[in-house]
Amino acid sequence: MGVGGMAGGQARAWDDDGVPFLARLEKEDRAALLAIGRPLRYPARGVILHQDEPSSHVLLLLHGWTKVTAIAANGYEALLALRGPGDIIGEGAALSGRHRSATVTALETVEAVVIDQARFTVFVSDHPPVALQLLSLSTDRQRSTDRRRLEWAALTVRERLAVLLLELLRTHGSRTDEGIELTIGLSQQEFAGSVGSSREAVARLLKELRDRQVVATRRRRIVVLRPDVLRRIAGES
Repeated sequence: MGVGGMAGGQARAWDDDGVPFLARLEKEDRAALLAIGRPLRYPARGVILHQDEPSSHVLLLLHGWTKVTAIAANGYEALLALRGPGDIIGEGAALSGRHRSATVTALETVEAVVIDQARFTVFVSDHPPVALQLLSLSTDRQRSTDRRRLEWAALTVRERLAVLLLELLRTHGSRTDEGIELTIGLSQQEFAGSVGSSREAVARLLKELRDRQVVATRRRRIVVLRPDVLRRIAGES
């Protein structure tokens, strides 16, 4: 996928307005930023960034999707976000000088431009419009996180799981003869962390949905057979 088409197409989960970073930049700034990096390709399921690592670079995603996960001290793992074409990852650690706050894993083959931390910070300092767009992106992501936290507080775990599945259907669903298949592989632990519950509770809920023939599950694959039931569970009209 080319940079020019990144603002459209697939809807984007966990984002406030769905506009990725590169699409927010003026053409000249975008080209100049990409020019100071080097292209790299990551295989599917490869770890791109490791949580708690020192920061040495940022990545601009050109093709392919990634998942952002974090593990707490007690082993609790959560899916924080999905990042795809046009997104920037690793910029927070690069600008603050702190260690990585999360792990980023390729869900499919990913093509990216990698920019060394020093080059990136100098570029941002020399290009105020780019710095403003970074600030805007950070604000949008924080607003999205705050909104989700507020919404989650009023929902049961069953409702949260239904909402999450519906979001993933909209952003990463592929229609098949059987139903709508999620094209990203997530573990029960990652689902549990995303909805603020235990893996065992999520396993029970998925079994309940299987028994009701609402979903069918494979290894790290879910096919939704009855999205209308998920909408009823989530309280949507």
